[in-house]
Amino acid sequence: MPNGPLIVQSDRTVLLEVAHPDASDARHALAIFAELERAPEHIHTYRITKLGLWNARAAGHTADEILGTLETFSKFDVPATVSLDITETMGRYGRLTIERDTEGLILSGSDAAVIREVSKSKKIDGLLSGSLSDHSFRVAPWARGALKQELLKLGWPAEDNAGYRPGSPCAIDLDESGWALRHYQQKAVDNFLNGGSGVVVLPCGAGKTLVGAGAMAATKTDTLILVTNTVSARQWRDELLRRTSLTADDIGEYSGSVKQVKPVTIATYQILTAKRQGEFAHLALLDALDWGLVIYDEVHLLPAPVFKLTADLQARRRLGLTATLVREDGRESDVFSLIGPKRFDAPWKEIEQEGFISPAVCKEIRIDLPDDERLEYAAASDAERYRMAATSPTKISVVKKLIAAHPGERILVIGQYLDQLAELGDALGVPEITGATPVDERERLFQAFRDGTEPIIVVSKVANFSVDLPEASVAIQVSGAFGSRQEEAQRLGRLLRPKKSGLTATFYTLVARDTIDQDYAQNRQRFLAEQGYAYEILDAHALDGANA
Repeated sequence: MPNGPLIVQSDRTVLLEVAHPDASDARHALAIFAELERAPEHIHTYRITKLGLWNARAAGHTADEILGTLETFSKFDVPATVSLDITETMGRYGRLTIERDTEGLILSGSDAAVIREVSKSKKIDGLLSGSLSDHSFRVAPWARGALKQELLKLGWPAEDNAGYRPGSPCAIDLDESGWALRHYQQKAVDNFLNGGSGVVVLPCGAGKTLVGAGAMAATKTDTLILVTNTVSARQWRDELLRRTSLTADDIGEYSGSVKQVKPVTIATYQILTAKRQGEFAHLALLDALDWGLVIYDEVHLLPAPVFKLTADLQARRRLGLTATLVREDGRESDVFSLIGPKRFDAPWKEIEQEGFISPAVCKEIRIDLPDDERLEYAAASDAERYRMAATSPTKISVVKKLIAAHPGERILVIGQYLDQLAELGDALGVPEITGATPVDERERLFQAFRDGTEPIIVVSKVANFSVDLPEASVAIQVSGAFGSRQEEAQRLGRLLRPKKSGLTATFYTLVARDTIDQDYAQNRQRFLAEQGYAYEILDAHALDGANA
């Protein structure tokens, strides 16, 4: 369109004019294949990456569709080099395929030159066990996952058509009494089944667990579910009992405190990666039953050792569930290779507009460090400065003002540092939940929050994910894990369950002005800015006598 909101540049960056009337539509279309890099007030910068294009291709989008998006919204002509690059990059996906015949795995492709090129790589040569023709090689039986990783690094992502073990049959049906899968949940299940394995990206509160249940009901096989912690394991169990035909006898928990292996087993990442005498002590769980489906909850948090273990699980269907594919360790390519590419992605604002998640406003409250703290900060080492700024006692009075502005609402005060959280709990006279809180006590306090007997709680990162607190309408973030975009998304996600009260959620971030705390906050906000959330910046002094 003439005068559109985008400027596409030859270095694969895309500039978005935020104030343009079509900016919201352009942002949603860009999110399919581009990543937000910078989000200042007026112009946001996106980058088109190879992995983003391959994920889009795996999710069913074409180069023509993506070029159409750029041409529709661009203010100027799209550079010919960018158009050619997008077409050629997306054309690489699936040029190589992994197939299976009666004797095992085969790497094949229509282009003999490409096959020859990749086979000459030292890292790939060791994964192949002989040439079958000019267009195919035999693959070592154990190398399916490693081969996909190495091919991706060479820029030739293979499409895995080798199929999956059916697993032991397990009678699982959805019990849709009084409810049904939402249209986007059903679409996510269908896309996953059509692709075989991969990742479904949905906002927090949009029902990722039900997508997992839908996949289980469709595949009807023994299922291993990997989750972040024991609280999450029990929430999965309760949801499966409520939404499916499974009984308590069908579902086992495998964690630090319980070791049950049943047709549906829910295990924590911690137990799977626990070592004893240098060995993974519970690795046998991966072969304890003939799993036909492995579900990775919060796949963006997958610990590094689980990638190595997953490389050996390529013959089993794998479903990753997450609110964001952003990983601060840069291992998005390993998720793509070993769990699978993105199969479905629903923009947060689209789900909000349909009423499936709560609307939310984001506010950044900037505070000034007192003179003595500012001088101490200036003299501190780089390693000390973030903690000093993030944990300033000045934030406590601001937290109190924000709580006073939301009488009767359920409020989470969220932070990173345990001493800061203890100080806040004492100052507010409310309970705190950290990693040291026993699981049963955590569950009791979370339930007290849900039923309103404890309307305010102070929580550490244990509440970042997989905790269902539907009536939480306010979160006050006092500190976080440096510049983590995924953590910011997860923390806002605690507020996005639709509320019986009809309240709009409010997400506050307290930031010390002119410090590294402010720099990290800008990075943390990038993913949410990509999803269409704008941060209103307020001065803490403006809260005096005002409604936040």
